[in-house]
Amino acid sequence: MTPELTALTLAALLQMGQFILFALPANLELGTRYTMSPRDKAPQRPLSTLTGRMQRALNNHFEGLILFTLAVVVVTLSGQADGFTAACAWAYLAARVLYVPAYAFGLVPWRSVIWAVSWFATLAMLIAALI
Repeated sequence: MTPELTALTLAALLQMGQFILFALPANLELGTRYTMSPRDKAPQRPLSTLTGRMQRALNNHFEGLILFTLAVVVVTLSGQADGFTAACAWAYLAARVLYVPAYAFGLVPWRSVIWAVSWFATLAMLIAALI
């Protein structure tokens, strides 16, 4: 497996871990009666600050993971995986791991800086595939 595919696999596992970090407290806070429902209405009580942040970090990673997956697929299928794209993939993964606690603890401006590292790593992989 290429380093890029390994980083993608680990990023998917991170996403699953983030889901657990959100889902467990959300179920405790909102109750399974709500979380197992079709959620046609807003919950009667809001999520705690930390659980809300975990939900937003989870959703943010879904968005970033789509682009990162595209970058890994393009680089891998085009045969252009190299040391640079591997470094970008590991930078993406490291940034996404750091993003979770940065978001949870409300680290301003570091959360945004960490997000930017993952975004630019993905962008660099895509550009590398084109040149």
